[in-house]
Amino acid sequence: MPRFSAFCGLLLMSAAVAAPAAQAPITGARAATAPPFDVRAVATFDNPWALTFLPDGQILVTEKAGRMLLLSADGKRRVIVAGIPRVDSSGQGGLGEVVVHPGFASNRLVYFSYSAPGSRNGIVLARGKLTGGLDGARLEGVTSLYEAHPLISGGHYAGRIAFAPDGHLFFAMGERQKFTPAQDLNGVLGKIVRLTAEGKPAPGNPLVGKGDPAVWSYGHRNPLGLAFDLNGRLWNAEMGPKGGDEVNLILPGRNYGWPIVSNGDHYDGRNIPDHPARPEFEAPKVSWNPSISPSSLLVYSGGMFPRWHGKALISALSGEALILVDLGKDGAREEARYAMGKRIRAVNQGPDGAVYLLEDKEGGRLLRLTPKG
Repeated sequence: MPRFSAFCGLLLMSAAVAAPAAQAPITGARAATAPPFDVRAVATFDNPWALTFLPDGQILVTEKAGRMLLLSADGKRRVIVAGIPRVDSSGQGGLGEVVVHPGFASNRLVYFSYSAPGSRNGIVLARGKLTGGLDGARLEGVTSLYEAHPLISGGHYAGRIAFAPDGHLFFAMGERQKFTPAQDLNGVLGKIVRLTAEGKPAPGNPLVGKGDPAVWSYGHRNPLGLAFDLNGRLWNAEMGPKGGDEVNLILPGRNYGWPIVSNGDHYDGRNIPDHPARPEFEAPKVSWNPSISPSSLLVYSGGMFPRWHGKALISALSGEALILVDLGKDGAREEARYAMGKRIRAVNQGPDGAVYLLEDKEGGRLLRLTPKG
């Protein structure tokens, strides 16, 4: 049995016999830490949402309105990538995540998510083959692999994508601001699903026979960060309501409690029971109140920032910060908060170990972080 598959099997057994983890402390307002990095602006965009790197250092960036751009490694040249389907960019919708297949060097496959047009719609996982370059790039043979269901109106699309070490694909979907779908196992809203690279429910998923065969975990609100750590564990960062933003260790078959429990409250002030009130639900490893609005999550694996190695970097919208989280064996904790002065939509790592951030909104800059001095 492959190492990661064996690991997943152990997680399945532990999910069945182990008690949910103890409640993590709620992190309150925290003073910013002096940043250990210099910042250089590389390029600007109109409402950028996500970025990923090609093996040669070129960069793909998505914009909410429906454009994907290919940039040179230095950001000085760019071209619009042709072949992107029409998207619904109203409200929280738009062109979202973009990642490359682990075998991109040989297959040139790019995976991305977008909200499909329609008054009742879903977030779509799609794939195409990148051809051409800065003289004319295109996604050929674009195919929709998976669509959130049921189709519904509302926000909270999410749509983050992460490839597991064994090649399976994880896809995170929000509950579309409708609360109860997160607990309905017959649909995938408010869920993280585990798929094959072709977009089919992966064999061995934990809830087969109890609900949708793709579901890996449920009870999520708006999961906007998704990444594997260096030990093969899956983590997510998700927005809570008024307070209660979370970092979770994602275990197979576990219920993370939304909307029954949250460490935040409804926007109108109504109380939601905190996680300790219902210990049968998996509690977050880190929780924030007041909110930071986490928008993406990167587990740093480079050498340029050795003190960050193996830790999570979380971009924050309302928090206007980059937040460093230590992912411990049994828990996690916020280690540092670096004020950026702007809403940060995404964080990613370049091939050389530099860290890149995307600012939110019109005129959002792509920033390159390198060690200070």
